[in-house]
Amino acid sequence: MNLSIILPTYNECDAINALISEIYEMLEAHRFAFEIIVVDDNSPDGTFIKVSEKWKGNPRIRPILREKEKGLATAILHGIRKSEGDKVIIMDTDFNHPPKLIPLLVNITDYFEIASCSRYVIGGGMETSRFRFFGSKIFNKFIHYTLKMQTTDNLSGYYCFRKEVLDGLPVERIFFGYGDYYIRFLYVMQRLKHPIIEIPVVYKDRLGGLSKTNLKNEFFRYFNTVLRIKFGLWKLK
Repeated sequence: MNLSIILPTYNECDAINALISEIYEMLEAHRFAFEIIVVDDNSPDGTFIKVSEKWKGNPRIRPILREKEKGLATAILHGIRKSEGDKVIIMDTDFNHPPKLIPLLVNITDYFEIASCSRYVIGGGMETSRFRFFGSKIFNKFIHYTLKMQTTDNLSGYYCFRKEVLDGLPVERIFFGYGDYYIRFLYVMQRLKHPIIEIPVVYKDRLGGLSKTNLKNEFFRYFNTVLRIKFGLWKLK
């Protein structure tokens, strides 16, 4: 199997099966050998049940229920550990990340170890709030200059990578928290000199459900993450 797509969910019953269907049909059309892993943190809205019922008996769709542990980053790590593909794609489950980019992400990682989507390269953007777009862009500039990052969008979370890049790494030191894990992931990958290419993405309005992101809380979480890396309070080992 050459591809695992990991979809972390919490209260995404409105959109998740439509997203899986779109991804499934596209990957079949491109003749990829793939699996889609849905890691659900025991959603009260029945997300896990809806996925399990819809795709019962289909070995390519693997719903996983986490009843005790919760959190975006650890859900992603759980999915990575359960995955069987040589390449892994991580994406949001509300159509904010357009599925049409998946074939490009897969093909481009034949040449680069990591392909990361960016709102801030030519062709990228957001169809949602202009305030969030420019606020995120300014904060990414802060990350870029503070940590000397080469990447322009360190908060994207829509990416594909060869799973081998994690071999031998203490991944629990990277995959914890919320979207801040992606700052650590890209920071480590760049320090280890793994080739990363950014491709443009235009964020869409979410389809169904409510955003779990509290902007104020996440700003302080991300800001704290950057400072901890900068001043050596967080280290990989």
